[in-house]
Formats: sequence, C-alpha cells, structure tokens
Amino acid sequence: MDIIIQTGHTKSSSGTTLVSLSFSSPRGEHAYLLLQVTAAPKDAKTLEEECTTILQHGLLEAEGDSWGRLDGTLKEMNGLFKGLLVSNVVEDIHALLAIVDSDGMLHVSHAGRAEAYLIRGGATSQITEYTRGKPSPVFVHISSGQLEPRDAVVFSTQRLLRTITPAQLAQLSQRGDQLLSEITIQLDAERELASLATLHVGARAPKAAADTSERPAVSNRRAGRSRTGGVSLKRVLAPVLPLVSTWGKRGLSTMSSASTFTSVVREKATDFLADLKDPQRKRRAHLLLIASALGAFLVIWMVVRLSTSSQRSKSRAELEDLVEQINTEIRTADNRRLTGDVDSANAILGRAEERAKQVMDSESGLFRVEALDLLDRIRGKREEIHNIARLNPRMVVNLSSKNPDIVAQGMIGLADGEFTVYDRQDLYRILLNAVDDPDRIGDEELILDGVYFDRYKTLAFLTTGNSLIEVISDQPTNMKTEAAEGWVTGKDMETYLRFLYILSPDKNQIFKYERLSNRYGPPVEYNVNGDLSTAVDMAIDNSIYIVKEGGTIVKLLRGEVQPFVIRHAPDDVLKDVAKLYKVPDSNFYFLDPKAARIVVSTDGGPTGESSYVKQYVLEGDQIGTLQDLYVDPDQTHLYVLDEKRLYVVDLQGK
Repeated sequence: MDIIIQTGHTKSSSGTTLVSLSFSSPRGEHAYLLLQVTAAPKDAKTLEEECTTILQHGLLEAEGDSWGRLDGTLKEMNGLFKGLLVSNVVEDIHALLAIVDSDGMLHVSHAGRAEAYLIRGGATSQITEYTRGKPSPVFVHISSGQLEPRDAVVFSTQRLLRTITPAQLAQLSQRGDQLLSEITIQLDAERELASLATLHVGARAPKAAADTSERPAVSNRRAGRSRTGGVSLKRVLAPVLPLVSTWGKRGLSTMSSASTFTSVVREKATDFLADLKDPQRKRRAHLLLIASALGAFLVIWMVVRLSTSSQRSKSRAELEDLVEQINTEIRTADNRRLTGDVDSANAILGRAEERAKQVMDSESGLFRVEALDLLDRIRGKREEIHNIARLNPRMVVNLSSKNPDIVAQGMIGLADGEFTVYDRQDLYRILLNAVDDPDRIGDEELILDGVYFDRYKTLAFLTTGNSLIEVISDQPTNMKTEAAEGWVTGKDMETYLRFLYILSPDKNQIFKYERLSNRYGPPVEYNVNGDLSTAVDMAIDNSIYIVKEGGTIVKLLRGEVQPFVIRHAPDDVLKDVAKLYKVPDSNFYFLDPKAARIVVSTDGGPTGESSYVKQYVLEGDQIGTLQDLYVDPDQTHLYVLDEKRLYVVDLQGK
C-alpha cells in the first residue's frame, strides 16, 4: 500500500518536550508515536526511550494480529505513565500511538488531549474518542478502520479544531505534502504546542480491500476488550431509502399546495366541533377526546420510560466500571506498599477513595453497598500502610475517686509507675495503681505548667501571680529570680541539666534560667532566628524541639534553627498535635487530642532526618480529651492522661 508519512512538531516551550516518531517493520507495517510531556528534559527523555523500547518489542517485533499487539503495548505504556504521574516525575502526558498493518487497516489510540482526524472525500471527521472534562492521561480506547485510496490522516497531541476548522483541514489536505507544514504554521501563530504526524494514502487501492464499500470507515472500541465486527452505513440505510423515496412522492402529491392542506385541517376541525354540539354524536366525540388523551399519555410515558431506562443502564455501566477501577487501584496500592513506595501507595488510595465516594453520591443508588465495602477496605489498607494500631488502653487510676470535679491538665513522670498529676491548684501523687489525697500548692495562685527538675529532685510549677513554686521535700517553696521584672509567663516549661527553659510564643522567645543554690539567675534569651509565634509545646534532648500550630516542627541548637523533617509521614498527621514528648536519644511521641492518637517518629539524629514509625489510636467509651503523655526510658509503657483518668499502653509487641 502506497503510504506517505511525515512527522514534526511546533515550537516547544520551557518544561514541555515534544516528540514525533515513525517506525516500520519487516512485515510492511507503519507505526507512529507522538508525545507531549510536561517534565524535566531528563525525565522526558527517559519516558521517550522507555516508550520506544515498549513499542519496538511489544508492537513491531511481537507475533499476533496488529490490534492485539497494539492492545498489549498500550497496557504496558499505561503502567509506565501511571507510575511516573503518581511519583510526580512527570506532571502531564498527551500521547498518541497508531499502526497501519499490511492490509491497510489503521488502529489508533490516544491519551490526554491527543486526537486523530480522517480526511476523506473532502470531509473531515474525528476518529478518536472525545471525552468531556479533564482528559485521562492514559490510553483507553482503540479506533480502527480501513484506509482507502486518497485518504489523509492527521495525528496531533492537541485538539486541532480549536485553531483550524474541519473545512480548513480538508482544504489544506489538498496540498499534499504541504499539509504538515501548513498545520504547524497555524499552530505556531496561535502559540499552541503539539507533536504532529500526517499520513497520505496513494491512489492505488489496497490489496486487501476487496470491497471497501462494505467495510466501516472507523470503529471505536475500548482498549483491553474483545474486537467486534462493524456495521456498514450503506447496509443500514439500504432498506430505508425506498421508504424515504415513497414517502417523499406521497408527501408531494398530498401537499402540492399549502391551501389544500389548510382546507383539509379546517374541514376536520369543523366536523369535530359539530360532533361535540350534536346530541347524538357528542358521545363519540368525547370518546375520541379521551382516546386521544390516553394515546398521548401512553406515548409520553413510553418515551420517558425508554429514556430513563437507557440513562439507568448507562449509569449502571459507568458505576460498574468505576467499582472495577477502585478494586484495581486497591491492589496496585498494596503492591506499591510491598515494594516500599509508600507515597505512591497513599496517592493511589486517595484516588480510589474519591472514586468510591462518587459511587456513594450517585443519585441512582446503585452499588452503594459495594462502595461502603470498598471504603472499609481502603481505610484498612491505609491503616496497614501507615502502621496504625487501634488499642483499648488499660486504666491505671481514676482521679475522680479523690475529687469528682477534677479537670486534670498535666502530669509529671518521676519513674515508671510513679507520677504527679496536677489540676489548677492540687497535686495528686500516683504510685502504681494507687492515688494519694490531693495536696494544694497554694490558696491564691493557679498552676500554669509543671516539670520535674531531675538534677535537684524537685517539682517546679509556673503559676499565675508571676511566681515559680518548687516542691522541695514535699514542701512548696517560692523561688526567686534575679530578674527585676520577675518570672516570665509562658506556654510550656522544661528542664535540662541545671537550667530551666520557659517557652513564650507571645515574645517569640525561649527564656533560659540558671538554677542557683536557693534562687534562679536572670533570664537569657535562647532563640536566635526561629519563628515561635504559634508554638504550643517543646521538648529538650541536646537540641530543643518546638511543635507549632498546624504540626510544624522547629529544631534549635544553640538558639539557631536546624534542618528537621519527618519522612514518609501521612499528610496532616501532626495538624492537631498539642503535646510533644521525647525519649532521651530515642523516639518522638506526638499527642493528638482530637483524634485520640499518639504519632511516633524516630529521633532524626544530627541531620534532622526523622522517619515516621507508627500511630496508636486509643479507643474506648470512657476516654475523654487527652491532656498529656509520658513514655518510660525503655519505651515499654506509654502513659496518657485525660481530665479524670490515667491510662497505660504496653508498647512491647505493638
């Protein structure tokens, strides 16, 4: 078959790579590959090389019929496209792949906004599937049809009809080998980007087309499905044409003039009105009215019924296909998790969840049970990927047994099994599963925060009234500072070695006090360049770590900000964190009261490269709003406090 092939592309722009390639095989086949890739040049080149390899091995060198080989090639390319898009290596892809076999049969498939146009007999028609909304960046449909002599086909990675009309495209095709250059010039003038290819069939008939009038010009079917035979347009219209001709003759003879038609209508109307007034014939006229109304109702009911049934069948097919896609994406996400690509698995699960919600929101109500089951599977798979453990913690003590009105606001861990819990005025000493009667720290002042001063074996409490109280040998003692303005009020308080640190977000500062024998020195400003304006809590372990509203972590060393990031953490997992606890030289534990969970991550070391580990979600009807947490140095027990109870979680084996 005499075929002339041309490839080219418009001027490209920064960040977009245009590729136009043509291939031939020993069996006399011609293949075309067009790519428009939004990515870094290096990544786009890698995609081009991978697609070329897949095309050569899967389409040109493989055995079998051309449609089947093309279908298998498209599946491989779809897998490649999805992997690059999910991993954000490539932002967007528009592609077209076509093959003309030795019998002159054209098969073409497109991804994104790519399209193909057939110019035959002075008329232009689009032969690829057109979809509304955002186009899918993968190959979905395969359009097939027999080429005829003098046909011209235009392939493009962008919709040409936005720039060139079908009539202009047909007119340009008459210029033969100038068609490609003319299209390129017009696209460049409109600053449109596209990879292009043209195909011209010579005047000699193809050897395998014995009767082209009986073969459809193009048939369109979904990639990955079985081939079905086409129906000739001529065969469909053949039995209808004589009826149209006969009707036309009768119509012309009956309605030769407008006056004849008007007179007939007037005569019938007059007779009907006369029947209504005539006592003997009005019954027949009334029955005729009722019959006409019933007939009209039945016609309208049948039309609505057929339309509703057709729409419901279409909706059912679309939803069934959507459910199948969700199942596939869940399996794909599981495979990505097994290979260690957690970010990609999360992205795929997010897309599957959106599609399941589309099924749930469908007005038809179909497949809602299946969608609920899929949402449960997605949730379970996401928890498996994120290493989420749901636990019922064991209650250690119930503080309301000592004070029914208690609203605990924090706890201080002294050792594994020994704690001091405090509300606004009282201290509650807990040892194992026993709690002592409360001790009041002061009659007038309220507690803001408390901490254990390990170096001096005392408890320190920052209170209202611009004071700091230490419990020394079970005796509350007011501690003075050499600062003239007294103590600074802050959001959190921590100790390290012989120093006391107070976090003051209002002043964007951490104030460092040195403890002397019976007093504290003046405060020294620790923060140099960190933004602490929305800080909620801090922890100290060689460096100071501050958690801010929204889950941002700031690491300070000698007052200067250091790099810190938590790798592989789920999106917004720290958004509602209110407390931060750090085991010395080991893991971080973040308390999220809203979700009743504790998020664990690694230390991060000097580089600040922490890694997400897991989550503990606490379940139970009696659990209130979580206030504070403590982890023993061996990380065998995790203690959490709500307003009235203290709970423990055994970490070994979890």
